[in-house]
Amino acid sequence: MSRELIHIIEQMSKERGIPKDSIIGTLESALLSAVRKKYGLKVEINIKIDAESGDIAITALKKIVQKVENPMEEISLKEAQKTDPSKGIDDMIESSVAVEDFGRIAAQTAKQVLFQRVREAEKEAIFEEYKDKAGQIVSGVVIRKEKGSYFVALGRAEATLPIKSTLPGENLKRGETVRTYIEEVKVTPKGPVILLSRTHPNFVAELFRMEIPEIYEGLVVIKNIVREAGDRTKLTVYSKNQMVDPVGACVGMKGTRVQSIVRELKGERIDIIPWSDDARVLIAKALSPAAIESIGTNEEEKSAIVVVNDQQLSLAIGKKGQNVRLAMKLTGWDIEIFSETEYNKMRRGEAEAQFEEAEGKEESGESRDSGDAPSTP
Repeated sequence: MSRELIHIIEQMSKERGIPKDSIIGTLESALLSAVRKKYGLKVEINIKIDAESGDIAITALKKIVQKVENPMEEISLKEAQKTDPSKGIDDMIESSVAVEDFGRIAAQTAKQVLFQRVREAEKEAIFEEYKDKAGQIVSGVVIRKEKGSYFVALGRAEATLPIKSTLPGENLKRGETVRTYIEEVKVTPKGPVILLSRTHPNFVAELFRMEIPEIYEGLVVIKNIVREAGDRTKLTVYSKNQMVDPVGACVGMKGTRVQSIVRELKGERIDIIPWSDDARVLIAKALSPAAIESIGTNEEEKSAIVVVNDQQLSLAIGKKGQNVRLAMKLTGWDIEIFSETEYNKMRRGEAEAQFEEAEGKEESGESRDSGDAPSTP
């Protein structure tokens, strides 16, 4: 057993990259628990495994007595004084313990512990490999679908892709290769969890980084990105090099670059907007594809009133308000949109109200003047 055990420990240490001392320490603790559980010992026990030979030594802190009734917990004065002549009755001394059937206990325990340690080492290795990969795109193979999630193989790791984090109408098949965004890597009592997403806004941002050389090299920067997965993404970009058009770099010749991203997103519309420090310019661009007639802004409240041609109103607002909603998230401004007809009507109403208010004040003033005038005798 001893030679076989040390061989297994050394092989495991080499193959799995687990320190030999760590495996031996785990095994010693497990053997100690197994012996205590089987024999119900109350005395202090120590188990040591020789790292070279694999020999296992069991010792216990025994009480010195005149007559031994429990050899597992007691030792005679004569035997104790062979080790330490200074010891007397009722003293405690550490002495070896012969455990019945210990070889079988050790074999079973070693098998269980080593298997468990392998599993733990694999989990630790997976976490170490992926803990710094959160925020990156990876490719994996769908291995099954259960409990509201797809499970995706990433090499030796298994990741979770919740169905709610897939694109609308997307139905992945077993064996299908899928590109996903690593949203989070965390440790749980059951081991590391790698959480994937295809709906996260940064999934699109990372696709641009992978597909657009100017973004990958840092010449073009994505300032902000907002998304309603499956429908529309809006992102603002700017260039660090005046010679590089940020929008043109992202779109590519005849749209070839952005179309590869659109295909990955199953036809999701993408609005690429040049960043501007001028709020009016930025808001106008953010509301694309609608054409803007005029914009009024309130810097303190970060609110804007936007006027569009009557025929452009529905396009500016978008289906169920999506276009203006994304534009507000993208710019950080509260945006209210009016058609030219609505806006002119509103302004006429305001002008009439102001005129009526002014007339009211004049009439009130005349009444006061009339009341204060002296009577004619």
